[in-house]
Amino acid sequence: MEDTLRQSKENYYLDIAQTVAQRATCLRKKYGAILVKNDSILSTGYNGAPRGRQNCCDLQYCRREKLNIPRGERYELCRSVHAEMNAIIAASRESMLGSTLYLVGLDAQTGDLVSDACCCSMCKRSVINAGISTVVIRNSPEEFTVINVREWVFNDDSLSGSFGY
Repeated sequence: MEDTLRQSKENYYLDIAQTVAQRATCLRKKYGAILVKNDSILSTGYNGAPRGRQNCCDLQYCRREKLNIPRGERYELCRSVHAEMNAIIAASRESMLGSTLYLVGLDAQTGDLVSDACCCSMCKRSVINAGISTVVIRNSPEEFTVINVREWVFNDDSLSGSFGY
């Protein structure tokens, strides 16, 4: 019998989040997020316009791109709700307490992984308030970063600034 290596649980869930990202409607970056607790998926989310509103992919333009706004700035001009927010909105706070959020970012043009993906300051605040304990972010097909959310509570100066998508 051939000896096969079993995929890590982190990469299993990150693969699912990467599949979710393919539903994203942003013309810049496609993000997918899933919330997991006790090996059960609680919810999924991808970035796109609020329900009932037109997405950038439908309009065929990105307002922030037209205005040449750099990544991480002027989110109030973006049509999208972020993947993390959509996953949080779809789950109850009680079920999220102590859960893990898995996040994957893809370049919308190339499909390549966003190697420096991270939650923006607004999403970090939501993750903290949701009671999520861990965030796992894909860096490459096999590598990922594990973040203890308590570090954001006590040691993250970005909560006063903005970066991310």
